[in-house]
Amino acid sequence: MTVPARTARILVVDDDPTVAEVVTGYLLRAGFQVDRAADGPGAVEAAAAGRPDLVVLDLMLPGFDGLEVCRRLRAAPDGTAPAIIMLTAKGDEADRVLGLEVGADDYVAKPFSPRELTLRVQSVLRRAVPRTTPPALLEAGGLVLDPQGRRCFRAGTELQLTLREFDLLEFLLRHPGTAFSREELMRQVWGWEFGDRSTVTVHIRRLREKIEDDPGAPALITTVWSVGYRFDPTES
Repeated sequence: MTVPARTARILVVDDDPTVAEVVTGYLLRAGFQVDRAADGPGAVEAAAAGRPDLVVLDLMLPGFDGLEVCRRLRAAPDGTAPAIIMLTAKGDEADRVLGLEVGADDYVAKPFSPRELTLRVQSVLRRAVPRTTPPALLEAGGLVLDPQGRRCFRAGTELQLTLREFDLLEFLLRHPGTAFSREELMRQVWGWEFGDRSTVTVHIRRLREKIEDDPGAPALITTVWSVGYRFDPTES
């Protein structure tokens, strides 16, 4: 008998009841389990109780804002932090960048299409689901990455990587010595044909802070001027 896969649980956090109801309706029709919260403290409490797979998190919330919620969820000591999609004001690049820096995996700018948000949720969760066939470990530049277990180690110490940071590092490890533009990385890692290129820039910076001896003079993820970035394990 085939055991059905567990239905993913989504936590929707927004203090606008109309937005929350519309988003919840779309996610329920897409087959997800959905919980809701309307403020920062309620979001942290609901995440602890329901252990969602993904949180759709509005930036502006009563109590404390979405950035603080994101920080608290990312600080989970047992490695059970959910994926996070942050809802930000349209065109406010500073908020989007800050959200990515504190650990959001993706963002959607308001006003947004609920269908687009649902597709983003499905895309993020797809990348978080373990593969059925265990792939080989990836080892380079002093890093050991386990794609199946979604764990990465540097000098024997496990790194705390967000979902997108892990995906980006795995992609780079699979293509050592190849220079990729930010647009190419956005397509290959995020699955976006269009988007804000600063998303890639922020994630590269966060990865460097975690894997480089000196993030200010990176030796593993190098900048290729006028092109983008390249993983150079032989340079470490």
